[in-house]
Amino acid sequence: MQTAPHPVAIHMQPHDGKEPDAPPYPYARAVAGPQPQDHVLWSLFSFSFLNACCLGFAALVFSIKSRDRKVVGDPEGAATYGRTSKCLNIAALIVSIIIFTIAIAITITGFFAP
Repeated sequence: MQTAPHPVAIHMQPHDGKEPDAPPYPYARAVAGPQPQDHVLWSLFSFSFLNACCLGFAALVFSIKSRDRKVVGDPEGAATYGRTSKCLNIAALIVSIIIFTIAIAITITGFFAP
């Protein structure tokens, strides 16, 4: 009669001498104070409606990177990506307004009319 083997804990990560309760990433988890903004909703709007020169898409990419950094616990990286996303969103808005204004001016003046 054989006895069942005792369950053995199998760790998928190699042991590197750190504390067993330490997180696998080098950033501090607890952040006191306000979280940096990632501007994801604004970037989605810019991507959907104001995607002049693909600025809305670039803003969305940086917003997602900012949110990822926030989840990992890197507030400095999240703030940097968030600022870049904000600048790209503003640029997309300005370029889209200029293009829209030029299109309306051309339509009103009948520049291309025969």
